[in-house]
Amino acid sequence: MSSTTTTSPTINSTAINSNSKNGRNQDPGSYFIDVARQYSSPIGGETELEPKELNTVNSSGGFLFVSTDKLSVKYPSVNLHGHDVGVIQADKPVPDKRLVYYFEIFVKNAGAKGQIAIGFTSQGFKMRRQPGWETNSCGYHGDDGHLYSGHGKGEEFGPTFTTNDTVGAGINYASQEFFFTKNGVVVGVRYKEIKGPLFPTVAVHSQNEEIEVNFGQREFAFDLKEYERQEAMKQKSTVDKISLPPNISYGLVRSYLLHYGYEETLNAFDVASKTTIPPICIAQENGSGEQDIAYALTHRKTLRQLIRNGEIDAALSNLRDWYPQIMEDEKSAACFLLHSQKFIELVRVGALGDAVTYGRIELAKFFKLPPFDYLVRDCVALLAYEQPEKCSAGYLLEDSQREIVADAVNAMILLTDPNVKDSQSCLRSHLERLLRQLTVCCLERRSFNGDQGEVFHLHRVL
Repeated sequence: MSSTTTTSPTINSTAINSNSKNGRNQDPGSYFIDVARQYSSPIGGETELEPKELNTVNSSGGFLFVSTDKLSVKYPSVNLHGHDVGVIQADKPVPDKRLVYYFEIFVKNAGAKGQIAIGFTSQGFKMRRQPGWETNSCGYHGDDGHLYSGHGKGEEFGPTFTTNDTVGAGINYASQEFFFTKNGVVVGVRYKEIKGPLFPTVAVHSQNEEIEVNFGQREFAFDLKEYERQEAMKQKSTVDKISLPPNISYGLVRSYLLHYGYEETLNAFDVASKTTIPPICIAQENGSGEQDIAYALTHRKTLRQLIRNGEIDAALSNLRDWYPQIMEDEKSAACFLLHSQKFIELVRVGALGDAVTYGRIELAKFFKLPPFDYLVRDCVALLAYEQPEKCSAGYLLEDSQREIVADAVNAMILLTDPNVKDSQSCLRSHLERLLRQLTVCCLERRSFNGDQGEVFHLHRVL
């Protein structure tokens, strides 16, 4: 379709109405408003509180002495009963949004009997019992090398440990296992049946037993980074074993390039793969096949290039000529994204006076409208800083914001195709829908583990 075409298709009302019946927003451009808002928050920026010291408030204080730095414990007296245990938890529960958690103890003195233990206990654990002797606890004991998990009878597990030994305890959230180490070597694992928050816990139980706790304030004897690398490789190996015919991946990549109007890359891709990959046609879904996503390919390529180059005036001019129906509603999400991007480009080049004038004319109409108000405020906030790229609204000046606007325009053009029956098919390529399914599966798997384990962020993986 050339720029001199005098007639243009209307916005596909069938696709929009079909979308509306499913309870979705009638304006597909609103999807990209939500995407833009998501970029205002750093992806995966959450931080977890970690154990740093021992909790001297919640401990069997009468049977142990804790150093002033709250990282060393000593049993100073003679135990007279089985429940005269000097047990103490960390100040905070184990962080659970990661692949692995781990801590260590160094045995300075094994004392009279070497009844030292390391493990994990729940918040309501009885603070006069060894870890592993009560439900919701697990402990590796030095005097017999047994593992105790919820009752007073242990099971053969690993070697005993004594003076000058370094012993560690960890949780592998991927495999849902406790693991324990001695002097830098894993001695055994045990399935983690306990749910809910757990605290790193240590115990001493005979005269002169003394240990130091390492929550990561110094280097571990165990190579934790190598262990994490191996665990990550196990997961990757599992995925790599899944066989995928080359023409399937070829079809997904090709449909992605078609969907987003990367015409030149598409042509190069076809030439490169013509002699090596057998052809495949992605099965039509909701009326969206390869012919549909090839619709207006040259126009979509041109507009994407203009927007990515910051040439918003040219993009607006072409849109009005080629697809005036997209610009009819001056308060649509597509119009907002284009006008806000024009404002952002003026700020980018330092034309603040022009930006203020443009904002008063084009952005003012979106002020206090619920779908747009948040982003309007962020746009205006750019004017208040000498270095706007460093402020909280600086994400608007990144190239990713241009891509969002280009994607929105691309989707709105695809929606003018009379053959499209569902507007959702215009929003994402087949590949992206597959990645969204992957994200859901990863989140579901994590929920099966009690919402514990490494949080999946698709952008980080890619």
